[in-house]
Amino acid sequence: MANISFKAFKQKSLKDDATRKEYEALASEFMIARELIKARLKAKLTQEDVAEIMHTSKSNISRLEKVGSPNWPNLNTLMRYAEAVGCDLQIKLTPIKQ
Repeated sequence: MANISFKAFKQKSLKDDATRKEYEALASEFMIARELIKARLKAKLTQEDVAEIMHTSKSNISRLEKVGSPNWPNLNTLMRYAEAVGCDLQIKLTPIKQ
């Protein structure tokens, strides 16, 4: 099997209706994970650094930043993460585009 880029793989996979629906259902999780990682990188912290600040393990931080994790974080955990990377947690509700 030839090596293909992730972009090509994703594009091909999303042609399947079931796969596309599952991917779209995770859109909010992808957005939250991107925000967590972006804030951590802006603070110039590693997952290990954040884990130390939060008094937890690196594997817990890794799971927190992972989309599709079966144990999605609660609000308190997200607030602690935000504080660890020097941010305030803000939740914003926006109308659904129809």
